[in-house]
Amino acid sequence: MRVARLLVRHEARLLVSLVLWVVRRTDGTRSGRAFGYARGQGAMMFGFGFVCLVETVAMSVLLRDWPTAHAVLLFLDVYGIVIVVALHASSVVRPHVLDPDAGSLRIRRYVHVDLRVPLERIASVRRELRMTHERADGELDVEVGSQTTVTLELTEPVTHVTFFGRRRDVRVVRFHADDADGLVRALGRARV
Repeated sequence: MRVARLLVRHEARLLVSLVLWVVRRTDGTRSGRAFGYARGQGAMMFGFGFVCLVETVAMSVLLRDWPTAHAVLLFLDVYGIVIVVALHASSVVRPHVLDPDAGSLRIRRYVHVDLRVPLERIASVRRELRMTHERADGELDVEVGSQTTVTLELTEPVTHVTFFGRRRDVRVVRFHADDADGLVRALGRARV
């Protein structure tokens, strides 16, 4: 039951992101400065959506003689396209947020990752382009398009809650930002 609730909540948050994207609003950026990360994946998401659209048309043609199967698969295919668009929308409307007044950096990806890092726990920040990532204890890689551009090293760990609720303490956080240089400079100013 818990997993079903998590999946329904996830789908609802994706659909809310789609609505926010249509009305050109963002989530959680009122009091801070937003740093996007969606540009790094836009072409890939467009390509994935196009493939889903081609598959929808092909299945409609193949199943035209079986109306029940056609209706079921058409619904699932269209819903799949909506979810792909909603995934991209969630990355646009949920950017990273640097809030010096609250003393935190909020690192996000889609509706899956939402990590708040207190500024006083940041030991160092640097721009570092990485294309390969190996899982390691105490490290969190928030990749976009298989790359990260900013690395944070922390003085003490912060707790990251995974999609299914598992808690992990992390001391190194790597993530992607479209304007990595600007984010590193803004973090440097906010930490002083």
